[in-house]
Amino acid sequence: MKRVLVVANRTLCEQHLLDAIRARREVGSATFHLLVPASHPPGSWTDAQARGEAEARLEESLETLRIGGLAATGEVGDPSPVNAVADVLRREPFDENIVSTLPRGVSRWLRQNVLRRMARFDLPVTHVVAEPVTDRV
Repeated sequence: MKRVLVVANRTLCEQHLLDAIRARREVGSATFHLLVPASHPPGSWTDAQARGEAEARLEESLETLRIGGLAATGEVGDPSPVNAVADVLRREPFDENIVSTLPRGVSRWLRQNVLRRMARFDLPVTHVVAEPVTDRV
């Protein structure tokens, strides 16, 4: 059975990512583990606030997947997506990493070269991009 690590934060509950997860399941049996780095959004946030927001998104996404018939596990990780993935990979192996980001120009992860930096884990990385939304907070 294929094990897929899904890494997202602000885009975790969006349709593009749900579609990518469903597509993996349609190809064959797969299990999913959602990893939400507790990254600070722009502005003034405490670590506790960033973690709380990440936990809320994780719970919402796990529930959405359950309703859609997809079982998944999940956790909130290090604020750095690269460090968060490294932490998970030290504990357990995966066959693929799906990374969801905001569009280029908006995404801090893309400006930080997160996708290129994740290549060091020798794990196939699939990048999915959220649709631009003008009223995003």
